[in-house]
Amino acid sequence: MDNKRTAVALGLFDGVHLGHRAVIDAALVQRGKGLSPAVFTFEPECALRKSGGSSGYIYTRTEKEILLYEQIGVDDIISPPFEHLCGLSGEEFAEEILGRQLRAAHVCCGDDFKFGKNAACGAQELIRFGKRFGFEVEVVGAVEYGGSVVSSSRIRELLLSGDIPAANELLGSAYFISAAVTDGNHIGRTIDFPTINQDFAEGQLVPRYGVYGTFTNIGGRIFPSVTNVGVKPTIEGVRKPLAETHIIGYKGDLYGKNIDVNFKGFIRPEKKFGSLDELKGQINADIASAMNIL
Repeated sequence: MDNKRTAVALGLFDGVHLGHRAVIDAALVQRGKGLSPAVFTFEPECALRKSGGSSGYIYTRTEKEILLYEQIGVDDIISPPFEHLCGLSGEEFAEEILGRQLRAAHVCCGDDFKFGKNAACGAQELIRFGKRFGFEVEVVGAVEYGGSVVSSSRIRELLLSGDIPAANELLGSAYFISAAVTDGNHIGRTIDFPTINQDFAEGQLVPRYGVYGTFTNIGGRIFPSVTNVGVKPTIEGVRKPLAETHIIGYKGDLYGKNIDVNFKGFIRPEKKFGSLDELKGQINADIASAMNIL
């Protein structure tokens, strides 16, 4: 951080959904008043602690950075290890982190934001500390969509059920994965459908197993694609869930590159095929379905 005063959006922001964006947008508005918009957040794994770890966090650190820097346009992301801060009282956090380190002039949070040791403090305490340590506080109310509050837990349920269009509405942009392409078993090449494999991170939510219509971003070029999420039941030995994507109309080696795959719609559940010829026939049908969705 330089010496510029900041407008800081506070939150875990798992999913960077419409409710989170309202808090972040409140900080972005302060750029017009000469402040530098920043996001103070925690590692994605903290979502497991908050939600009980039942279904995983939505986005990895890399994915959150893509959304916050490239799509939303904040100046800085501050994401310290939870262990470094969990012992601070709310007052210490406000004085040392917000006041001294971040040089906050404006702080934005949701009305359910908690901070300080054992999450003992909330928005009202933050307002009180702000008056003492030199920053104003803006509390942003919950965002409703379709008659209920937008929440990460609601989006997780939609992803686990394969309802991508509804999840995308609440996220404010397409659900996506951004991960390095890993080496696979090259079965796709033998049936003329080369694919890229991408692993989900440890603790990350894996959407409903099945086939999706997707768009794949390769160096800024957008290609239609078909993605299978699951454990490849037709292939022996593969049991860790991953995303396997056939990129329509693309030829090239992407191993080791970080690739973004954007999800648009669910086509069918994952299934085991009796032969590779049967699998090949189904992939042709899936491509036709994907092109209809896309």
